[in-house]
Amino acid sequence: MHPVILVYGILAIAALRLLYISISAIASPTRHIPGPFLARFSRLWYFRTVWTGEAEKHNIALHRKYAKNGQYYAPIVRLGPNMFSVIDPDKQVYGISSKMRKSDWYEGWKHPSPERWTLFPDRDIQRHNETRKKFQNIYSLSSLVSYEKYVDDCAAIFQDRLGDMATSGKFVDMGHWFQCYAFDVIGAITYSRRFGFLDKGEDVGGIIAALDANMSYSTLVGVYAWLHPYLYELLQRLPNSGAAGRQLLMKFAKDNKATKEAQRQAWDIEGKGVEEKEEGTPEDFLDKILDMKRDNQKGVTDYHCFIMTLSNIIAGSDTTAVSLSAILYHLIRTPSAMQKLREEIRKRTDEGACEAHRVSFKDSQNMPYLQACIKEGLRVHPAVGLPLWRTVNNGGVEISGEYLPAGSEVGINAWVSHNDQEVWGPDAHEFRPERWIEAESEGGERLKFLEAHYLPVSLPCQGDDPETDSTRQFGLGSRTCLGKHISYLEMTKLVPQIVRNFDFELQHPDVEWSCKNYWFVKPANFHVRVRRLEKHD
Repeated sequence: MHPVILVYGILAIAALRLLYISISAIASPTRHIPGPFLARFSRLWYFRTVWTGEAEKHNIALHRKYAKNGQYYAPIVRLGPNMFSVIDPDKQVYGISSKMRKSDWYEGWKHPSPERWTLFPDRDIQRHNETRKKFQNIYSLSSLVSYEKYVDDCAAIFQDRLGDMATSGKFVDMGHWFQCYAFDVIGAITYSRRFGFLDKGEDVGGIIAALDANMSYSTLVGVYAWLHPYLYELLQRLPNSGAAGRQLLMKFAKDNKATKEAQRQAWDIEGKGVEEKEEGTPEDFLDKILDMKRDNQKGVTDYHCFIMTLSNIIAGSDTTAVSLSAILYHLIRTPSAMQKLREEIRKRTDEGACEAHRVSFKDSQNMPYLQACIKEGLRVHPAVGLPLWRTVNNGGVEISGEYLPAGSEVGINAWVSHNDQEVWGPDAHEFRPERWIEAESEGGERLKFLEAHYLPVSLPCQGDDPETDSTRQFGLGSRTCLGKHISYLEMTKLVPQIVRNFDFELQHPDVEWSCKNYWFVKPANFHVRVRRLEKHD
C-alpha cells in the first residue's frame, strides 16, 4: 500500500471517530448534565485528575462549581462522557437490592486472565454473593474479637517502637509505622505469625512498595480498562512496575499459604490438630478456611484459600494505616479533642475498666468520645478518594432527578459526601467529634441521617450484619467492605493506648499535610516527634 494512501486512511478513520464522538455527545440524553467541556467527549479529563493524585479535590470542586439555586453542591456532575458523580447515597446504586454491577474500572484490580478473580473487583454479582456468603462469618465482628491476642501482641510491639522513637527524639514517618503495624496484625490474624514489619520498620520483601505500585497501576489503568490485558503482559516483566508488584503480592500470598499447609501436614503426621497449638493462640484465618476446604459440603476450593488470603494482604494494611493516620493527625491538630479523649481514657482506667498495658475491645465500646473521634477522623479523611463506580442496567435509571441511560457509570465519592454542608453543617470541613455525640442525643433520626451520608471503608455503622441492616453504608448491601471489622478492631484498641501513653508533635504544624490519592488517600508527610507521657501529664 502506498504510504500516502495509508496516511489518508488513518486520518479518515480518526475524523470519523471524532465525528461519531461529537454526534454522540450532542445527541446524548445526558448532554445537559454539567461538567468540564473535555469530559463530554473523552475520559482524558478524569484520567488527568486521577494521574495528579488529587482526584478528590477536583471532584469536590466540580460539585461546588456547578451548584445553583442556593445549593452547596450540585447533586450530579459529569466526569466523563458517560461517567457521573452524585452526592446522595441512592439505594438503586448501592442498596441491598441493587443489581448494578461494578464498572469495568475494577478490571484493573485483577489479573487479566478470565479464570482469575478476587472478591473486591469481581463484577460477577452471583459469584461474588456466593463467595461472600461462604466467608462472611469468619469476617464478622464477633468472630474477629477472638483475634484480640494477635492485635494486643502487635500493639505492644508498636508501643515499644514508639518508646524508641521518644528516646531518639527524631521525627518519624508515622504513616509508614501505622502501615507496619497493620501489616503485622494482618499477618498474625491470617497466618498466626507477624510478617516482621514492626521489628525495624523495614519494608519486608518490598511488599509495601509492591502494594503502592500495584495500586497506582490499577487505579490508572482502570480508567481505560481495555488496555489492561496488553499493559499487564508487558509490564509484569519490568521491575518496580504495578504489574510486577501484583505478581510479587501473589507470590507472597502463595508462599505464606504453602508454609501454613506444610505446617498442618506436619501436625497431621504427628497426630496433632489446630486446636493443639500454643495455649492462648486463637485459630487463625487461614486455618479456618482450610478446615472449611476439608468439608466437601462447604464448597471451598484451593483457589478460594488463595484469593481470600491475597485479599487480606492487599486490603489489610492501607485502609487501617490511612485511617489511623487521619485520626491521630486531626487529634494532634485539635488539642481540645486530644485532651478530652485522654480524660475519658484516664477516667475509665481509674475506674478499673482498662488495663494498664492494654485496652480490650469491650472496654473501647464504652468510650463514647473515643468512638466519636474514630468516626470523625474517617469522616474528614475517608480512606478511599474515588467514586465507587457502578454501571447502569438495561432500561436506565433516574438518579438525583436525572435520567441516566443503560451503560452509564455512576458513583459517590466519600470526600464529596463528607464535605456537604447541607448534611454536616457549616463546619463540615472541621474535625469535631462532638457532632456524633450531639446527633445521638438529638434522637435516632438525626443519627440515621448522618450515617446515611457516611461512607467509611473501615468502620461499621449501627448493627453488625450488612446483609440485613439497611442503613449499612460504604459499598451498601452485598458490596459492603468485608474486612472493615478487622480495621475497626485494630483502631479501637490501638488509638486509646497510644493517646494514653504518648504525645505527638507535628514536624510542620503550620502546614497542612499533603496526600496522594491513588484509590487510597495516603499521607505523604505525616512526620511527628514522639514524647512519653507521665501519669501527671
